[in-house]
Amino acid sequence: MAIRQLRYVGDPILRKKSREVTEINDRIKILLDDMLETMYKNDGVGLAAPQVGILKRVVVIDIGEGPIKLINPEIISMEGEVIDVEGCLSVPGETGEVKRPSKVKVKYLDENGKELIIQGTGLLARALCHEIDHLNGILFIDKVIKK
Repeated sequence: MAIRQLRYVGDPILRKKSREVTEINDRIKILLDDMLETMYKNDGVGLAAPQVGILKRVVVIDIGEGPIKLINPEIISMEGEVIDVEGCLSVPGETGEVKRPSKVKVKYLDENGKELIIQGTGLLARALCHEIDHLNGILFIDKVIKK
């Protein structure tokens, strides 16, 4: 595993839409492991591939309950709304209040290509939405309602 170089606000790659993963190969599995290591090294709870310069629909999350690796994640349902403070490894030193759903259901592939569904509430719901936004070129600062 290796620590990848983080990309920061202003880097054009963060504003691009990521491509779907069509084949889960060793390169994708290495990317997932490297992203986890990079996220932990930087004390994050989530990381999307564009944040390390890769335009692939790949996300890792760990809200303290163990790592989750998601390939081609897609929100299939949302409920409620919660306003809470967010930050981002790609926007160091900045936080803001963002409105997110209180509950989400996300369909994704695991690293073995198995289709799974994860339901998230609280911090997990927020992290899922935040990281999936990254895959679409959206940063939390685009959604801040109050600094």
